[in-house]
Amino acid sequence: MAQQTMRGMRLGTQSLESERGVNYSARVQHSYQCANNHVSEMVFAADAEIPQTWQCKSCPQQATLLEDGKLIKLDLVEDKTPRSHWEMLLERRSRDELEEILQERLDYIRARRAGGQADL
Repeated sequence: MAQQTMRGMRLGTQSLESERGVNYSARVQHSYQCANNHVSEMVFAADAEIPQTWQCKSCPQQATLLEDGKLIKLDLVEDKTPRSHWEMLLERRSRDELEEILQERLDYIRARRAGGQADL
């Protein structure tokens, strides 16, 4: 009896699609250098906005974009401090309005408690 084998493909490891007729978008390569002098090469689309900093691939430092072999001068961006809920509330209402709303709500809760009803 002749020995026969089943031939096939491994599932999920090979694609049946080919690269014929595929037009890739234009790309550009940029270099970033960190404080430890590690240089990271990154590829971006030609029309993409290039970030001034990128995390170094070799260490946890922030790397700065290199243009013509020199580090660029970073734009100073003011860090926006997070606003508290109270600050956001004060942007919408005055302190007098807030005290009036608080007093209305306290009166409502006291009236419900006096009537023996549960708070909502």
